Amino acid sequence: FTLSALNFGPSAPHLPFWAIVGNLLLALVVAIIASALTAVVVERVAYKPLRKRKAPRLAFLITAIGVSFAIQYLIYWWRGPSPEAALTMFRPTPIFEVFGTIIDSQQLVIIIAAVILMIATDQFIRKSKTGRGIRAVAQDPDTATLMGVNKEKIILTTFAIGGVLAGAAALFYVMKIPSGVQYNGGFILGVKAFAAAVLGGIGNVRGALLGGLLIGLIGNYGQVLLGSSQWTDVVAFVVLVLVLVVRPEGILGSSLGKSKA
Repeated sequence: FTLSALNFGPSAPHLPFWAIVGNLLLALVVAIIASALTAVVVERVAYKPLRKRKAPRLAFLITAIGVSFAIQYLIYWWRGPSPEAALTMFRPTPIFEVFGTIIDSQQLVIIIAAVILMIATDQFIRKSKTGRGIRAVAQDPDTATLMGVNKEKIILTTFAIGGVLAGAAALFYVMKIPSGVQYNGGFILGVKAFAAAVLGGIGNVRGALLGGLLIGLIGNYGQVLLGSSQWTDVVAFVVLVLVLVVRPEGILGSSLGKSKA
């Protein structure tokens, strides 16, 4: 909606450079705020009542799926099945070549921004007071509460951080795939995000980052080897299952276990 209001479309690549950058930054801010607020509302409405009732973990997973479908169809009711048909933000220009692959300006912007967010999130979790609280609640919420950590505040903050990252990722995704703006466009991405966390090791931020990178690489290589883009997700999830059969805790799950011990 914000991108359409900013006149992103077939004419966007012809806008002045400063206008494109300004519009992208504004769209990023709006996406982050909207996504963070959505995450906070979902946590207060859907998850907090479950914690009060001491619901089993499976209930949280089922609730997550249900909330996802509810949000999808609210967007469908509000904006339609494909609200923004084409959101071309700027015309990519080749920058350099790596082993025969052209890296363009659009890819470079996405990669640099993603790396900055990755490092900032990792350092925040590891070095800030709030980050220590997040790790403490993740490891043992009851003990963390006894040590003076406000568990409810930490959980709410964690959801907000997740919303901020999701909003930024949504903009980067639309930059790369303009046709990805659909009412249910985020569902398969959410499944992949969950798979990345499981593959890397639940509760381990660096593991989730590694898992996401591996799923992307494996899916793309599978697409090349099998000659069809339809196999991308199949190959990635088959490898995920095989890895978890051998190592159920995930690739970096053992580091989390050692920190708990």
